[in-house]
Amino acid sequence: MSSSGFASQNGAGATYANGLSQNPVALYPSNQGYMTPPQPGYLNAMPAKAPTPPAPSCYNPSRQQPSPVAMSQHPLSLPSSPNHRPALVPPAHTPPLTNSFYQQHPQQPPRWPPPAVNHASPALISTPQQPYSTGTSTPLVFQNTMQSPAPLPPYSALNNTHMPAAPALNIVAPHTHHSFGKPPAALRGTPPPSGPPPPLVTHNDAGPYSAQPGAMNRLMGTAYPSLQPAYQSVPTPQKPPHMQPAAQPYSTAAAPQYQQPTVSAAQLGPSLAALNLQSQMPEALRVVNLLQERSLLPPGAVTPPTPCLPQDLQRLNCSPEVFRCTLTSIPQTQTLLNKAKLPLGLLLHPFKDLSQLPVVTSSTIVRCRSCRTYINPFVSFLDQRRWKCNLCYRVNDVPEEFMYNPVSRSYGEPHKRPEVQNATIEFIAPSEYMLRPPQPAVYLFVLDVSHNAVETGYLDVVCQSLLDNLNSLPGDARTKIGFITFDSTIHFYNLQEGLSQPQMLIVSDIEDVFLPTPDSLLVNLSECKELVQDLLRSLPQMFSKTMETQSALGPALQGAFKLLSPTGGRVSVFQTQLPAVGAGALKPREEPSQRAAVKDVQHLSPATDFYKKLALDCSGQQIAVDLFLLSAQYCDLASLGCISRYSAGCVYYYPSYHNHHNPSQTERFQKDFKRYLTRKIGFEAVMRIRCTKGLSIHTFHGNFFVRSTDLLSLPNVNPDAGFAVQMSIEENLLDMQVVSFQAALLYTSSKGERRIRVHTLCLPVVSSLSDIFAGADVQAVTALLASMAVDRSVSASLSDARDALTNAAIDSLTSYRTSVLTIQQPGLLSPACLCLFPLYILALLKYKAFRTGTSARLDERVFAMCQLKYQPLAYLMLMVHPALYRVDNMTDEGALNINERTVPQPRVLQLTVEKLSGDGAFLMDHGTVLYLWIGRNCSPTFLTQVLGVQSYAAVPQNMKQLPELDTTESSRIRAFIDWLREQRPFYPILHIIKDESELKAEFMHNMTEDRTESALSYYEFLLHLQQQISK
Repeated sequence: MSSSGFASQNGAGATYANGLSQNPVALYPSNQGYMTPPQPGYLNAMPAKAPTPPAPSCYNPSRQQPSPVAMSQHPLSLPSSPNHRPALVPPAHTPPLTNSFYQQHPQQPPRWPPPAVNHASPALISTPQQPYSTGTSTPLVFQNTMQSPAPLPPYSALNNTHMPAAPALNIVAPHTHHSFGKPPAALRGTPPPSGPPPPLVTHNDAGPYSAQPGAMNRLMGTAYPSLQPAYQSVPTPQKPPHMQPAAQPYSTAAAPQYQQPTVSAAQLGPSLAALNLQSQMPEALRVVNLLQERSLLPPGAVTPPTPCLPQDLQRLNCSPEVFRCTLTSIPQTQTLLNKAKLPLGLLLHPFKDLSQLPVVTSSTIVRCRSCRTYINPFVSFLDQRRWKCNLCYRVNDVPEEFMYNPVSRSYGEPHKRPEVQNATIEFIAPSEYMLRPPQPAVYLFVLDVSHNAVETGYLDVVCQSLLDNLNSLPGDARTKIGFITFDSTIHFYNLQEGLSQPQMLIVSDIEDVFLPTPDSLLVNLSECKELVQDLLRSLPQMFSKTMETQSALGPALQGAFKLLSPTGGRVSVFQTQLPAVGAGALKPREEPSQRAAVKDVQHLSPATDFYKKLALDCSGQQIAVDLFLLSAQYCDLASLGCISRYSAGCVYYYPSYHNHHNPSQTERFQKDFKRYLTRKIGFEAVMRIRCTKGLSIHTFHGNFFVRSTDLLSLPNVNPDAGFAVQMSIEENLLDMQVVSFQAALLYTSSKGERRIRVHTLCLPVVSSLSDIFAGADVQAVTALLASMAVDRSVSASLSDARDALTNAAIDSLTSYRTSVLTIQQPGLLSPACLCLFPLYILALLKYKAFRTGTSARLDERVFAMCQLKYQPLAYLMLMVHPALYRVDNMTDEGALNINERTVPQPRVLQLTVEKLSGDGAFLMDHGTVLYLWIGRNCSPTFLTQVLGVQSYAAVPQNMKQLPELDTTESSRIRAFIDWLREQRPFYPILHIIKDESELKAEFMHNMTEDRTESALSYYEFLLHLQQQISK
């Protein structure tokens, strides 16, 4: 899609955070068990809290008897598998390990037997060294050591001190039991002193910040409202929805005007337990027999569950598009979490383009003096002058400046300020958040100009796109730009002001790369724009006759590092072949004859550590490297990808790229590159994730480097990057009703402003398994499992990862059947909230990253794994489980009206050929690509009104676009496709295919529910799960 839809939505670019980030890390953790409990030697030193009554259940356990579900007794079963699952509960003192992401107990390793392999397969592990930990690391446990003054919801805080880097994990050999150990907790530093508060200004990126009456008015009587879980302003609703408990009015003791009553667990109980009064079971816990109910897909997008919170808290909560948890109800203990067999983790899209983003300018940013949490909607005001942190419970003073509310222009109402009314907010940081003046926007383009590269024609596209978008590059008057080209030698370009034309400077000594004229290779864009334009116009012709076939990528990257080290910035690398000379040279490792082999895929890890080490050096100098791989041949992405993975860059892959022979890839590259050039960017960023005391972060996934326990180094951050974190419960949360999570992203904008974007999420704590299952977010669980499986594939083997995915479904459904259902009945039973879980697991097993038995190219498999670790959840799910629509009979019923345009909303269909019919047309949305399949007997009306042809035979074989016809049918389908494209930042290309088309096989392979040569059908997979569960 065009970048215009994303313009001016985020705050400014990168941030100056606590020093320069040095290590890129992946936010999707991969631990041996999903809920890896703390190791005995690393528990928090905080005194244990006295046991209190358990938290109330959001749902009445007594109402969980499933309605009787008839089950036809199918004698059909899968062929006996060599995999026989071991006992579900291992002996208390033995540490048996199976292929599972879960861990049974702090002293018991995870259990996860594979479905078709022997039952002692290895568990998922992550190591900072493995290529697909891509930043996966096991950080130190970050916990608050202060005794909380009151049993309020805790938050583990991120402070501004430098912490030691996380130690590396050991790789455990396959077929042994592994456990993710945790390093000792890091020490905290004292917060920097804050000066007197200057005046404050608030505004929104889209204009002045305006008060929202409903969202701002929280004053109740003369007492300050409590933002704790007990905060109530409404009586028990007459008909509370299944996920929205009523709020219970709290009592106020005699107190001064601004005294806030103490909220106890007993007082709060009725608030969260209102649903217990209901006689009906919540929809999320409705029992579904998966073998009988086949049409489980909702008609539209799958919506995330709503946390079981009082309405006032839920109204203020962070959007699930930005911050969501795999479990919207947090278990009280690690033991309870282990019993549920569901992973606990967070998925973040922290720099997402937002249409509404409150921005606050102030010299005083209010933070907890102990844990450094930013003030947020879930703190509580004890009186007009004091507030209590919702992470560590320290009581803090309210600064004088914070007493003034810029929205209402009133004094004495700190609880109505924007910082306390918005779970996502951005601050323009004062000088104490800077270690040096904000860096300018610096862009360096490193281009492969070997014969192979020039022959693809990509240079023409890159140069023309840069010419078209040169004025749209994010930046200001300080923006700098530079160019390097390379084949077997390195070519620098002198663009100094005053020259009549660009000068090429060739460095042929690739063993010791140096900068020929260090001061004139990076130039101010506004001052030297004409020279830059001249160079871009001449580059494609400059190398059109080259016969140089070799590629010295490593030395070119070394030159780029030396050039950008003084300032930091972004390196954009374009590579079309395997680098063969100089540092970082690689040799072919792919064996095409073994692509379809059933045995494990080899060479998923890097062949050399050169690119990882260089990436870490780049990260230390605030340089991110983005890799564009355009090639029809093997390029060893497993090795080359490390340069982006550990420097917080991104990877783009265009297999079989050629301007003339593959025009659809060219179109996709053009659209992606335009978005890449013009999207918002943040420089020299760091991100810290804090959580309530008792919870700990232990693994990350994404593209970055873990600089300390909870601090991620991000030399660049972009709005299309997703991250994930795995968590465990180190201390029982028995006296807590809610817990909170906070992600703070400090970055420098392209305009040179230091900014802090803060997201805060609040979730309830529950004490029953039924509540945990009712709050499970099936898509978030699937995405976290996918990242963990990528790590397992690299550290152990692809078969171990596949077994672990299958056992994730087996274990969770077994736990539900044995511990939640009160009436046992035949069939494969699931709660409604997890009814799509087996389908998503099967889709992962058939996804390019994990599939077997097909001729998946190694680079394509590795790129699919990169996508699983990097893409935000919304985009990722379409790649794993595409959406299928029938589009030849669309109507305006239920259509959306967007900008005076009617967008039809056809129903999502199951991914099976049973849903296809020869007389229809079906659109498949696969995330990065759209397929429009035309049936052989498709209606002549559709063919003429939409495709502009008279018959099926007249449909062109390689049709890529729909003609703009002046018909209702044409307008409908084009509006729908345009709307789908607008939902994502990248541009999905359209393929119109017939039965004779080459791409029909790819279209059919995405039919997840059908059997393939190497994978079970959905029904067979369900039978396999039932067989394993009933053992």
